[in-house]
Amino acid sequence: MYAHGLKQRGHTISVVSVPLSIPSIKQKIKNLLKGHGWPKNRIKPSHFDGQNIDHTVIDRYRPIENDDVPDADVVIATFWETAEWVNNLNQSKGKKYYFVQGHELFEWSPVARVTATYRSPLKKIAVSKWLVNVMQENYGDKNVALVPNGVDAQFFTPRHRCERQQKTIGFVYSTAKIKGSDIIIDALNRVLQDKSDIKILSFGAEPVSAGLPLPKNAEFHHKPSQEKIREIYTSCDFWLFGSRAEGFGLPILEAMACGTPVIATKAGAAPELLSKGEGILLNDKTPETMASAILEYIGPPSDKWHEMSVSARKTAEEFSWANSVALFEKELLSGL
Repeated sequence: MYAHGLKQRGHTISVVSVPLSIPSIKQKIKNLLKGHGWPKNRIKPSHFDGQNIDHTVIDRYRPIENDDVPDADVVIATFWETAEWVNNLNQSKGKKYYFVQGHELFEWSPVARVTATYRSPLKKIAVSKWLVNVMQENYGDKNVALVPNGVDAQFFTPRHRCERQQKTIGFVYSTAKIKGSDIIIDALNRVLQDKSDIKILSFGAEPVSAGLPLPKNAEFHHKPSQEKIREIYTSCDFWLFGSRAEGFGLPILEAMACGTPVIATKAGAAPELLSKGEGILLNDKTPETMASAILEYIGPPSDKWHEMSVSARKTAEEFSWANSVALFEKELLSGL
């Protein structure tokens, strides 16, 4: 979105990336034991496909080097590993930026290397106030720019929203523990004990795992189109967000643009997106608390739901991609 938006504003954009690494035998066996099947060595589609963006994929998975990158005014890292590569590039490749989209200290991360990138001299742009605070408090960087993610509010629209008698609740499914699908599923199973007539919709980029089954009668869509995702959002009375940690949490904003109030854990941008009655911000990240919030708000159709729906849409309209691209551009230009 930023590459496309900056190009529209007259800038020359070059994207350089590496091909996906081929999983080792050990990684393939681990994937199989998790119930995901034997991974295939195949090329996956790119978000840059069909976007008329200059995109170069280098010969193999390896660090990006000077010869791979054109001389430029600005060069931007988008992940901790690419931050290492950008930090080693010549000054002719441009002023160095680090687009921080998450606090990438996962259980599988090389902690020392990741934290070193956050302490590097790269100028940082973060997508949420939480990340700005993490960079300041944990790594001593007091000069982090905030550029929140955006949403296409012309595509994600309410389309004559109203609250239904039979409530429909949705969420994004993921087996990654950090995403908190287990919290959501546990909460929904508790709710179903009292409200067995609710409908549950879910979608995700991976198939449902036997180790993390969906609630009974839940409807799941694997890798749906953007049009189908919009339909799912607008079909729901409430959207659930259960992440334990998150850089931003774009589904919150997409659901809100569709007029769907969100019940969310305090992760990523949720505190700033749900500060004006756009939904419910939970006090903790437990299934019990989420279940209690769901049960409190899924009663008969009410003026309260309508107020939350209108507020959700209004806030989403403030987070347009046009505004985000303009902020991103302003930050880049200020360093030249």
